[in-house]
Amino acid sequence: MRKICVINQKGGVAKTTTVVNIASGLSRQDKKVLILDLDAQGNSGTCLHAASTKDMFDLLIEGADIRECITHLGKNLDMITSKETLTKAELILVGEQNREKMLCKKLKDLKDYDYVIMDCPPSLGLLNQNAMLYADEAIIPVSTDILGYEALKKIIRAITTLNHVFDHGLIISKIVPTLYDQRLTLCREILDKIRSEYYELVAEPIRINSKLKEAPRSGKSIFSYDPFSRGAEDYKRLVQVIMQDEQRFIDLAQTKQKMVKIRAEISN
Repeated sequence: MRKICVINQKGGVAKTTTVVNIASGLSRQDKKVLILDLDAQGNSGTCLHAASTKDMFDLLIEGADIRECITHLGKNLDMITSKETLTKAELILVGEQNREKMLCKKLKDLKDYDYVIMDCPPSLGLLNQNAMLYADEAIIPVSTDILGYEALKKIIRAITTLNHVFDHGLIISKIVPTLYDQRLTLCREILDKIRSEYYELVAEPIRINSKLKEAPRSGKSIFSYDPFSRGAEDYKRLVQVIMQDEQRFIDLAQTKQKMVKIRAEISN
């Protein structure tokens, strides 16, 4: 099971759009996918018109059974939604032991999915720490502008620090340039800069496309809303790249689990 957090502390970089469309794209390739919405704005649920009686707050704080919190959206695609009550979660978690690993604790028995895709809030708070410590991989959407480039450097430093402090092995599997407009010199320059510094990690850009903005109004992924759009083409290509890396990251996750077990045996 691949556990991927889609993360950037900067807002407006198409995190939710990326989560919804890679999850939907993977589900269309017969992969069973669970979306975790860890943002109190609940945008992932809004994009797919998903709602549930029990949600991420109930799972993390109220002790709800995970089966009560999962909403079935279609073949191979499930979600745990969130709403504004999730803002209380960070305040409550501050007083808990191992508060950074509460998500790990709640999802420790989760096994029935090929992918868990997390939509993270635009911050570096406790919920994002939980997401990063549960995840094996991070996908970083980055807008192709100056502020996006600066935010990319900050989130990479944050991941490096978290790995060091918690002896974790979160891997940046993809940097995804978003909101790319080839007509603009600045977009081209920022894309070139990202590629030159992180070339082995950089996916092909997601071009700016009105259909990506329209799709949430219909509660659909771009593949359902307009499968022939540039947005569908770009996200289909990203899904293919993610799947091509499948065996490599499964092997890495298994190696990590073995190392954790060995360290636990030594300490005992």
